[in-house]
Amino acid sequence: MKITKEEVMYVADLARLDLDEASIDKFAEQIGTILAYMDKLRNVDTKGVKPTSHAITLNNAFREDDQRDHLDTETATANAPETEAGSFVVPKVVG
Repeated sequence: MKITKEEVMYVADLARLDLDEASIDKFAEQIGTILAYMDKLRNVDTKGVKPTSHAITLNNAFREDDQRDHLDTETATANAPETEAGSFVVPKVVG
């Protein structure tokens, strides 16, 4: 499947990208190569192959979710550069 320069320019316009002619040609070629590969994959016989979400088996590496006591305010703010009334003091971001 080939993608046209006009299609690349259309998508670039939607994404508010300002592409020069060389970039448009390069993206058209690269996207065309990707689409051709996808067409090739579409023709692979997958009968009898169970759907998967990952190519390899993944094991959950997270710890067990167990209930713990929360930090008290003094411990939580102990390393803060500045606190006020038990809260972190941070620079104002919104004017």
